[in-house]
Amino acid sequence: MLPPGKIPPEILERTVLKFLGAKRRDVIFGPSKGEDAAIVSDGCKLLALHGDPISGASEKIGWIAMNIATNDIATRGVKPRWALSCIMLPPGSNERRLKKICREMSAAAKRLGVSIVGGHSEVTPGLDHPLVIVFSMGVLEDDRYVTCSGAKPGSHIILTKSVGIEGTVILASDRGAVLASKFGEEFVERVGKYIDMLSILKEAMIAFEYGGVQAMHDPTEGGISNGLHEIADASKTGFKVYENAIAISHETLEVCRFFEINPLNLISSGSLLIVAEQSKALGIIEQLGGKGITAAIIGEVVEDEEQRIIVRKDASIEPLSRPLSDELWTALQKDVG
Repeated sequence: MLPPGKIPPEILERTVLKFLGAKRRDVIFGPSKGEDAAIVSDGCKLLALHGDPISGASEKIGWIAMNIATNDIATRGVKPRWALSCIMLPPGSNERRLKKICREMSAAAKRLGVSIVGGHSEVTPGLDHPLVIVFSMGVLEDDRYVTCSGAKPGSHIILTKSVGIEGTVILASDRGAVLASKFGEEFVERVGKYIDMLSILKEAMIAFEYGGVQAMHDPTEGGISNGLHEIADASKTGFKVYENAIAISHETLEVCRFFEINPLNLISSGSLLIVAEQSKALGIIEQLGGKGITAAIIGEVVEDEEQRIIVRKDASIEPLSRPLSDELWTALQKDVG
């Protein structure tokens, strides 16, 4: 039986990636393990394309869906321009629920400079919560783009903001009452503002335009741990990261302690992993800081594919395991009421 959430990479390779339809010369960069978005040609321009579902959230799902899908376009160094949406509602939903989702998507799209150009909406038998899928597109400038497969040994790994942002937002929204009973309403309201940090478009474009970026990745399901593995998978490298350099906000840490989950394995949209040349890494961090975006070097890329390790705060060294499933699913399934 498959675990909840994203399909494990070994199954993805032997099943999903074996069935990709016709081979076309206008597909410049197609799907592969660890990659975020496809690059295709329309004969004149190169386009970045990506689609993503939001299945673990009920509240604020429209805002989350638009930001998450466009994030993967941004990791290519491309500004998203257009989006299509598929809204699937559970039986018993009313027009007010549909309008709320559409309003959230529209507000997020306006903030990102994205036009919603089509899609589909329906009530779907068998669902018990909304499912929203967004497909996003952007046009490459000067045919330049970044992939996850460009990371080179010796390069620095930069993390923006902090880990577990999306997971913290979802848990504060969907488990707000139980969190308020533990930490108070003010805590939940403060965490709710994390939703404004879900986009990584700004930092991705700043880093890309500064130069020296070899790879960028939006760590979604499986959190920062899985994100690091996905870069290593795509680049055929390893990594060494330092626990004391990985930022975890106070609120995220408290939420994770409450649900007894690992923040490094919690869905982390809103964070951006940047692999940069050593000579450029500090400059990128300085540029980001100038725009109010916190970032830090958390480790380096290593040549040995088998060496995927974390140096703990007590200086002990251990493998950083790839999570079997995102910690969000564990938290949502817990009876903590």
